[in-house]
Amino acid sequence: MEKWKCSVCGYVYDPENGDPDSGVPAGTSFEQLPDSWVCPVCGAGKDMFEKE
Repeated sequence: MEKWKCSVCGYVYDPENGDPDSGVPAGTSFEQLPDSWVCPVCGAGKDMFEKE
């Protein structure tokens, strides 16, 4: 699975880790994240992320 980087703050979403603080379990691909998911660091939307 591919990692995605926030173009605003540099946070990297790693599907192997998920985003447990936002209720996203490990193994969740970026594409599977709900459209309402935002960067846990700066609050940017999914459209601000780029494939690493």
